[in-house]
Amino acid sequence: MELFHGSPADMTGRSAREVRAYEFLDRLGIAFDRTDHPDEPATSMEVCAKVDAVLGVRICKNLFLCNRSKTKFFLLIMPGDKVFKIRELSGQHGLTRLSFADEEHLERFLDLHPGSVSVLGLMNDRRHDVSLLVDEDVLKEEMFGCHPCENTSSIRFRTKDLVDLILPAMGVEPLIVELKGE
Repeated sequence: MELFHGSPADMTGRSAREVRAYEFLDRLGIAFDRTDHPDEPATSMEVCAKVDAVLGVRICKNLFLCNRSKTKFFLLIMPGDKVFKIRELSGQHGLTRLSFADEEHLERFLDLHPGSVSVLGLMNDRRHDVSLLVDEDVLKEEMFGCHPCENTSSIRFRTKDLVDLILPAMGVEPLIVELKGE
């Protein structure tokens, strides 16, 4: 794996999802670094560790959640090495009875598939059907790592750009949560 700066010069073979993610970041003038790993999709902890080493930042864990009646949906972003315990969210911001949402809703709301869940998928949620939950520890990091809507590439950019430029451009106001992961 190599580290590149910015969008690929040649988008041949990249999905429409990934191309839209790069175009979105370029439109906002976001500086980012990228590593491509098409032969090793980030589907295991071993591959994620390799990606983290190349990027010099931990890729965030992105979890797509919903309430019991599947009427409210949430994207939770937390440090990749933190253990997720769903009960830790209970009571924060009135959240109760959460579980993992299904692939159908992930595709419908964020135009993403399992394994490629990313905060950048919120650019596809024009009706704002999905609320963003961000673990406070994510915001303490200088750099933010995620997939560009496909898990065969990974990117990093400044966390400040996420908060000050990317989320406002998507019309997203995050809810900050506190997860101990213990």
